[in-house]
Amino acid sequence: MISRFLTFIPNTEVLLEYIENLNSKRSNNFEYIRANNLKIKSEELEKALIDKGYRIDKTILNEVFKIEKAIDGNNSNANILPSIGSTLEYLKGYYYIQDLSSCLAVEELGINENNSSMVLDMAASPGGKTTFIAQKMNNNGNIIACEPNIKRIPSLIFNLSRCNVKNTTIFNINGENIDELGIKFDRILLDAPCSCEGIIAKDQTRKKSREYKDIEICSIKQKTLIKSAIKVLKPGGIMVYCTCSFAPEENEMIIDELLKSNQGSDVKIEPIRYGIDGLPEFKNKKFNTDIKNTKRLYPHIHNTNGFFIAKLRKINKCLN
Repeated sequence: MISRFLTFIPNTEVLLEYIENLNSKRSNNFEYIRANNLKIKSEELEKALIDKGYRIDKTILNEVFKIEKAIDGNNSNANILPSIGSTLEYLKGYYYIQDLSSCLAVEELGINENNSSMVLDMAASPGGKTTFIAQKMNNNGNIIACEPNIKRIPSLIFNLSRCNVKNTTIFNINGENIDELGIKFDRILLDAPCSCEGIIAKDQTRKKSREYKDIEICSIKQKTLIKSAIKVLKPGGIMVYCTCSFAPEENEMIIDELLKSNQGSDVKIEPIRYGIDGLPEFKNKKFNTDIKNTKRLYPHIHNTNGFFIAKLRKINKCLN
């Protein structure tokens, strides 16, 4: 794994810092949470949790906070506060425990209640991104949430209900077959199944439980999914492709191959505001110059999960 990282993280100091990050678990008292504005305003949630004794830091997104457990200064016994996943506010659906990187992917869809009447989440469970999309739409319009694994649908239903989402229909369908629904979409989120290299800092088992063949398997699936997504995206519509993997085979190479396929003339890569530019090449293979508009997030640089985001717009050829 490290020998692979050496090929696309060339700066020795950065690489060593990254490896050190992987070998130390993220503190258990640190999480990102996203305020669910369908139920509560961000500032009201922030105040409620501060009043309980939690330490809250703002992030680049108004809805997202970095939260740490804190000792309750009003308690003479100095008790440690409970898990952020067991508060009354959490159970009421006032917030969702969700990494900042994941929220940034939804942010790049550019969704609001006026411009997105039909949205597709191609791999929806357990519902973090789906509920954020619904929040952006203020429960207007329609979200189609696809989940191929029927065993994961109950958790999706639970989170949609907890967060008061009312504009979502769930389909137990593989994203590769999405065109069978006969629907065209204004916005599509493809959080593609991946090798999950980017969450090693949170899950140390990922360092030894994955092999290179897993990357190859995921890559094949990702190529099929992204091409299926482009087929059902409306002209002028936006699709965000993202993974929690560092592997170029699952990220830049997927986008580069799409651009070189028959569908390549139908899409263009749009700039993303936050992160480090996508790799220009990998293993002596140079990518399309527009790949620089994709973005990478690293745990040791951005204090998030490792993440990759690409924003694609389908060209409206009628206007050209």
